Amino acid sequence: MAPDRFRHRLEALLGEADVRVDGERPWDLQVHDPQLFSRLLGEGSLGLGESYMDGWWDAVSVDGFLYKLLQARLDQRVHGFGEIRDALFARLFNPQTRRRSREVGERHYDLGNDLYAAMLGRRLVYSCGYWRNADNLDDAQEAKLDLVCRKLRLQPGMRVLDIGCGWGEALKFAAERYGVSGVGVTISKEQAEYARELCAGLPVEIRLQDYRDIDGRFDAVYSIGMFEHVGVKNYEDYFQTVRRLLPHDGLSLLHTIGTNVSATHTDPWIAKYIFPNSMLPSAQQIARASEGLFVIEDWHNFGADYDTTLQAWYRNIEAAWDRLDARYDERFRRMWRFYLSASMATFRSRRSQLWQIVMSPEGVPGGYVAPR
Repeated sequence: MAPDRFRHRLEALLGEADVRVDGERPWDLQVHDPQLFSRLLGEGSLGLGESYMDGWWDAVSVDGFLYKLLQARLDQRVHGFGEIRDALFARLFNPQTRRRSREVGERHYDLGNDLYAAMLGRRLVYSCGYWRNADNLDDAQEAKLDLVCRKLRLQPGMRVLDIGCGWGEALKFAAERYGVSGVGVTISKEQAEYARELCAGLPVEIRLQDYRDIDGRFDAVYSIGMFEHVGVKNYEDYFQTVRRLLPHDGLSLLHTIGTNVSATHTDPWIAKYIFPNSMLPSAQQIARASEGLFVIEDWHNFGADYDTTLQAWYRNIEAAWDRLDARYDERFRRMWRFYLSASMATFRSRRSQLWQIVMSPEGVPGGYVAPR
């Protein structure tokens, strides 16, 4: 049995977040293994996620529990070896080289289209919806895609580039609604195959390609939910690539999750189980990397909408587990629940943001007014 001092220390920390051990409120921690106390104190966030996967603890509201921890900033006071190791690796090496960049496609986006189809709704759009005038997930995703097209001022006959095109929904939408042609690139084989089928018959080309290898000329370039995989050592390369592909009067839109404080690596549990080699950019890092290459025309933050989007995804996948493939076993389900719950808590606490940033190479004459 864990020494009492570990339990007392953890109970004191949780008390600062208004969380009780074995309490009766939805966000209270229910302990199933007494070794949990020493594990959490020694392993930090990696131990928190892995112990949940192992069934060592539960909460009626896992997102509520994690939200309480983030609000009290307990994550800044308990650090495990995994976080130190990842920070050192990111400082010494480039985790997002061409070879390493494909790992997230193989380990996350190639998990299975059935999983994502069950979770994401009618459109396979794996990014934040825009809920300003929407009351359901499908409408919020369509509103987001339309917002991107309107911000880029798309017109029939234009040629657009989608960096990190996912399952092709954004390009399909732009081609059908705005009459454009386009190219989409992804590092996921599963996504590329699906996108090609989805966009069959449209003037759309899907490439299995690293963004650094793109050639051609485009009237507009956008990226939705891909920049989180670029890495701080490659941010300038990304913006140089986009600048090279755009004419002087073109527009670029970057839709990305962002963080309030500059970092060089991601949470160790997220890196190990969900998004290897990923990291969230800060506003400072984006501004520095794009300096001298682009004029920032508009910076739109609707990060609170991601909590609502994630809640919809959570409800969808919970209703679908029993009809999905048996390879999504109980440990995988707990991993996925923790991932979605932790993401909800991060956006709810406003520790993470969702930015849409419109840029132009030389500045829009007379100024740019973004639609909302």
